[in-house]
Amino acid sequence: MRVNKSGARYSAIVGIGEKIKELSKQTAREYLFLNRGVNAVCNINLNEVVKDIDFNSGTIQVYPPNSGFPRLKSAINEIYFHNRTRDDNITISAGGMGGLDLVFQTLDIDKILLPRFYWGAYANILLIRNVPNQTYNSLPELKALAGSMAGTAVIICDPNNPVGNKYDDAEVLETVKLLESKGAVVVFDSPYRRVFYDRDEPMFAELAQLDNVVIVESFSKSVGLSGQRLAFVHSGNEEFNNELGIRILYANNGINGFAQELVSRLLVSEEGKKAVDNFRKETVRDIGLNIRYLKEKGLLADNEFYSDSDPMGIFVIVNKTEKELLEKYIGSVSLSYFTKDEKQWASQFSRLCVSVPHSGFVEFFSSF
Repeated sequence: MRVNKSGARYSAIVGIGEKIKELSKQTAREYLFLNRGVNAVCNINLNEVVKDIDFNSGTIQVYPPNSGFPRLKSAINEIYFHNRTRDDNITISAGGMGGLDLVFQTLDIDKILLPRFYWGAYANILLIRNVPNQTYNSLPELKALAGSMAGTAVIICDPNNPVGNKYDDAEVLETVKLLESKGAVVVFDSPYRRVFYDRDEPMFAELAQLDNVVIVESFSKSVGLSGQRLAFVHSGNEEFNNELGIRILYANNGINGFAQELVSRLLVSEEGKKAVDNFRKETVRDIGLNIRYLKEKGLLADNEFYSDSDPMGIFVIVNKTEKELLEKYIGSVSLSYFTKDEKQWASQFSRLCVSVPHSGFVEFFSSF
């Protein structure tokens, strides 16, 4: 059998997780799994949300509408965009990664620019889809290059994965508007943002007014539903949305009906809103405590990564190697996995997921 090999690799993060599980089994020691990318302070409590769902209903047991449940798209428009866009500009996708893959397939561009340190899945999806890519260092660099970026696309992830740095919203919006006005397409993929921002924040509504901006947003992080694989893509470009719809049809033939019904209730019902608010409150509290603790211990890589931004996301960079952390029974991912060109320098740092209970976090890091 002949196979078309993409050249992409399985995530190193998965391999690291398997390695730690085996070490834990061999040593009978508990490890702190900070190599993962999920919110683990607490689970969202769905008991009151799901009790009235009719699992035998036609909405769940038949093929869903190709672009998503109208009720869900309307709720997204209201809560994320303050009804300043059209429901038809919103397409439901099978998770953020699935949405990004379809976006990269659909855009007709010369190349895509990734952040200096980037989520490894970006590069692997682009490799599979044969889309050339390179990196940029900062928002000021993007502004300086804007005049020569027609026909390209730029990914902005803010707060960033893996660094977790958050720029001022005004600076982000100014950069996006400049790039968009010069003919570049901006893919705004910031799935950690809504963990920290309330429903009345205006960023998505502002971005929705720009023709060359594609927003990819996931419910994995913001409401803790990684297992449901649900996200949405927003674009105001009708031609893009039509082609995206065709590709979703032949990739998925509609997106999981139960997941759509569940998220609809989380967004619009009183029980759902309460569950989301409680989840976010606990998660944001412990993330903040954990980042503050790392800073007080001198472990946060402040000078290298947060001199012009704030550590805010579910990830941060610390000034310990993956090996040093593993010796303290802490799982992490070397920063060298998140860059093309600075691997040796980056290997002295590690990415941690700080979205875990604060008490357990302190218990492990107190040994430093």
